[in-house]
Amino acid sequence: MSDSHISNRKPETGAFFQRDREWHPQAFTPWYKTSVLRSPQKALLSLDGTLSEITGPVFGHNILGELDNDLITNFAKPGEMAIGPRIIVYGRVLDERGKGVPGALLEFWQANAGGRYRHRKEGYVAPLDPNFGGCGRTITDEDGNYSFRTIQPGPYPWPNGVNDWRPAHIHFSLFGPGFAQRLITQMYFEGDPLIWKCPIVKTINDKAAIDGLTAALDMNATIPMDSRAYKFDMVLRGRRSTLFENRMDGN
Repeated sequence: MSDSHISNRKPETGAFFQRDREWHPQAFTPWYKTSVLRSPQKALLSLDGTLSEITGPVFGHNILGELDNDLITNFAKPGEMAIGPRIIVYGRVLDERGKGVPGALLEFWQANAGGRYRHRKEGYVAPLDPNFGGCGRTITDEDGNYSFRTIQPGPYPWPNGVNDWRPAHIHFSLFGPGFAQRLITQMYFEGDPLIWKCPIVKTINDKAAIDGLTAALDMNATIPMDSRAYKFDMVLRGRRSTLFENRMDGN
């Protein structure tokens, strides 16, 4: 990686905005069976952020491998590539104020083109792709931009209901400058009819929130005769401004 991507800008400090619980799905949604055991049994408590939560890890570009953001080749044998529709996923990591988040670590993982993950307890009989590992990572640039290359994952059945299927999706794990910004999310694909049939998606009450999880096809960013492109922006918690008593509305 080029040293030109490394910034000497001092990171922001200070408290983060409170989470908007109305925007998040309810913890207990029995039609999504896993939530029954995972949901808290007692009322939530709101605590002030500690110093370790409003600050966080520092990631250098030197920890990334040359092919970490290329899932088409990063697990493939020399001269070979992963099988499936080739795509580019790109976008920005922003905070709640609309500012780009530089130096955020993005990790991503997904099923192969047939809808199968590479792990021992996989119960789906679709074949493995010997040239596809299904995971990678990258770091946002100075303006919060990121991109990676992969194949479009396939949908797959899962034992939630009698005939439930997950829509095609890519998982993301994001680390911003503060631990309180940690985000784990999923990206769906524009036009997939399975999105609206998925029990997990149905836990989200706001259609705008579901649309925010859906990547838009961007034909202007495609590589002709090679890869389609999907644009997907993600929002991390933003920091409150310094308190000014004569400008309360700005804090």
